Amino acid sequence: MSRCAGKDGILISDEECELRQRGYVLGSLLGEGSYAKVKSAHSDKLQKRVAVKIINKKKAPKDFREKFLPRELDIASKLDHPNTIKMFEYFEFHNKVFIIMEYCGHGDLLEGALPEDVAKEKFKELVSAIDYLHKNKIVHRDLKCENVLLDKQNRIKVSDYGFSRYFNPGDISKTFCGSAAYAAPEILQGTPYHVPLHDIWSMGVVLYIMVCASMPYDDSNIKKMVKDQLERKVAFSKTKNISDNCKDLIHKILEVNVKKRLPITSMLEHPWLQVSSHEKKLDRHDHSQRLGLLPNLAEPNPGSSSKTQKKSAGKVVNKSHGEQVIQQC
Repeated sequence: MSRCAGKDGILISDEECELRQRGYVLGSLLGEGSYAKVKSAHSDKLQKRVAVKIINKKKAPKDFREKFLPRELDIASKLDHPNTIKMFEYFEFHNKVFIIMEYCGHGDLLEGALPEDVAKEKFKELVSAIDYLHKNKIVHRDLKCENVLLDKQNRIKVSDYGFSRYFNPGDISKTFCGSAAYAAPEILQGTPYHVPLHDIWSMGVVLYIMVCASMPYDDSNIKKMVKDQLERKVAFSKTKNISDNCKDLIHKILEVNVKKRLPITSMLEHPWLQVSSHEKKLDRHDHSQRLGLLPNLAEPNPGSSSKTQKKSAGKVVNKSHGEQVIQQC
């Protein structure tokens, strides 16, 4: 790799030179996968810290380069919502794609159980983000705690649109992707499914983890996990004081019968998410301002290494790059 000198006279790589010319000074490594890494950086233009996702196209598989990456860039560049990660720009240099995004300095939801009142506010933000995506005919398809980040104000930011796609109402999908631990039984069984329901079930798993700090199902044995899902075996620790309303919401989201699985509109009306009439009035106004449809959103034909968790002694245990992932998208 050729190098050039920075302002301080120290030799730096060509890609660092390119980034500096564009106003970005790279910082520490935030995460790394088989063909991508994420680093922090300072943006001279924005005058704040950003995250830079660097994808090595030479190392990336062909289907990722030709299908998933263009779709991710297209979708992520159009999103504008307080609870979705914002992409500022992207560019290609020396067979690498550089994606400049919001920096979320408070990690993700893998930090242990949240007090129920805090979990309620975080889940409302998640519902708001997914409602926004679905209203704009986008399905995420890889919702999991590692992709639900927290910014410095501890606001939810849904990230990583590598498996996302556009859909039309009534679409039935026969393709499957995402993390097995967050997947609905119909997906694990290979049954064609209504596209938005992919995200709905995952939201129930995320909510369970928020309040329990463990997985609702043990994904170390997929066959057994599907059996437990079909038999509605969702248990709650007696050591955690979880309200009946919260349990009821989780049960209704993790509903095996897809016709009875709780849609987002019904989630918002569930007693656990209800607020006072004054707060509701303010929230309705704010909600209408935030959830407007994307302008001029094109609809192409519908068509990452990370960590996961495992149920263990009431704690979320990370398995770096060891999750079971369905990737037939």
